[in-house]
Amino acid sequence: MASLPKEPPEDVKKQSFWMPGNYVPTVHRTEQSFQACNDIVACFTERAKVEKQYAQQLSQWSSKWKSVVDSRPLYGSLMRAWQCFFTSTERLSALHATISQSLMVEEGGRVKTWQKETFPKKLFCGFRESHNNNTSFSRAQKPWSKKMTKLEKARVMYHKSCQREQTALDKEKQANENSDMSPEKKQKITEAREMVTEDKEKIRDRYEKLLEEATSYTPRYMEEMEAIFEESQEEERKRISFLKQAFLSIHRHLDITNNESVKAVYSELHQTLMSINEQDDLKWWKNNHGPGMPTDWPKIDEWVPPIKKLDRKKRDKMKIKENRPVMIGGVKVRAMYDYMGEEGDELSFKAGEVFLKVEEEDDQGWCRGVLSGGKEGFYPANYVEVAE
Repeated sequence: MASLPKEPPEDVKKQSFWMPGNYVPTVHRTEQSFQACNDIVACFTERAKVEKQYAQQLSQWSSKWKSVVDSRPLYGSLMRAWQCFFTSTERLSALHATISQSLMVEEGGRVKTWQKETFPKKLFCGFRESHNNNTSFSRAQKPWSKKMTKLEKARVMYHKSCQREQTALDKEKQANENSDMSPEKKQKITEAREMVTEDKEKIRDRYEKLLEEATSYTPRYMEEMEAIFEESQEEERKRISFLKQAFLSIHRHLDITNNESVKAVYSELHQTLMSINEQDDLKWWKNNHGPGMPTDWPKIDEWVPPIKKLDRKKRDKMKIKENRPVMIGGVKVRAMYDYMGEEGDELSFKAGEVFLKVEEEDDQGWCRGVLSGGKEGFYPANYVEVAE
């Protein structure tokens, strides 16, 4: 398919700032800057949502796989290394959640506050800056525009007079070349051409005069327009400066490569990975699931006499009735078996340990004694013998 013919480019000179009405883009720049602020806030609010979603995905991934890994038969330093990925991910998730919050609340709020302060509105006139610039540009350009309008009319009239003169010249030439035409008629044609030329010169004189007036006014026009334009430029410079700082601040939030917390996360992860030690892991497995495990090898299992459960209430009643005296000085006894007290008032001891019996055996088969460390309590009487 053949492409459509290109339209002739518009005259660059007509697009110039100095031409009537071409200051309008500078006036509209204020509105465009205001809209740019809205777009920036919307843009990075969306990025904040991306950061939040990423943080949630990291957390979900970590929770899912952490439970899976905990049920897998890995062990030792290898297990710690794998688990470190999840603790690192949780920290990264918290970091990205913080980035999301900073973008949405801190940066978004800062731009909105600045936007409200920087773009005051004028009742029924839109933005104050746009209204003031438009009024000032229009006032400064009005005299020059009038001169341009007159100059354009003079130009058109001059070009038309030139065209009439050319037509008259062509007619005069044809008449002079026509031998059948009478001298009187040729003279009339020549006189008509001379009148057209004279009229053209008058129009040109007026055209030149208007051009001279416009040229003499141009410096003043340029000075006034440039002054208004520079005021607009200064306001725009402030906006650019602020948004530059806003972008740099956003960059600081997003650039996690220079974040000390991120560096610490990956540094600790790397250290954990480097601490994987196959020898330690193999040794752990040997001691917990292999030949290194403690084992009760077959041996003589000595008989231990049964113990009757101590009934404390019954003992207390019997003690009151019998009024059993405490043995002065006690009797040394030696434990024949190990015993681990089940209650707080019972003694615990190892076979061969010597201590004092301070009260005779009751009807339940229990005595009271005192260990070498000073603890006093009950013990089964059939677990000891008198020490020689």
